[in-house]
Amino acid sequence: MSSPIPSSVSPYTRTKNLVWFARMLHKARLHAAGQLGPDYLPWIGKGFDGRCLRFLRIEYAALRQRIEAGGTDEEILEWCFAQGRRPTEEEILIFNEFMVKRGIRDTDNPGQVEGYKEKNNFGGRTDIQTYFDVIEADEGRFTPDAVPNPKPKA
Repeated sequence: MSSPIPSSVSPYTRTKNLVWFARMLHKARLHAAGQLGPDYLPWIGKGFDGRCLRFLRIEYAALRQRIEAGGTDEEILEWCFAQGRRPTEEEILIFNEFMVKRGIRDTDNPGQVEGYKEKNNFGGRTDIQTYFDVIEADEGRFTPDAVPNPKPKA
């Protein structure tokens, strides 16, 4: 992306062991404050946000209202569990593994990660293989030895 998220949150950051959720909330908070860059606006509640929302069975509009009411990421995730669904640890593991590996040999959008790499000046980098890798590289956090087992958020 040409306009990185201010003080961005890694997609690998875990909230109650769930990847992406903390990043989604951070983007929603920035959006509400008018601080989210234009490159991110088309993906609010869609893309990986949409996958996370569908996994939790929560609508973006309802989540946005809950975020506006305040609370920690953990409190908001507990609200999602109560309003939508509480996945099992195994379901969270499967979701996380899907998310962190998205882009490797995808059959529904072959070559899309390569396109994002080219767009973000990472073309030819074989160490960047997934969407999460592209995000991490674009936001200055990517180191191959640090992926994919970041420290879970407390």
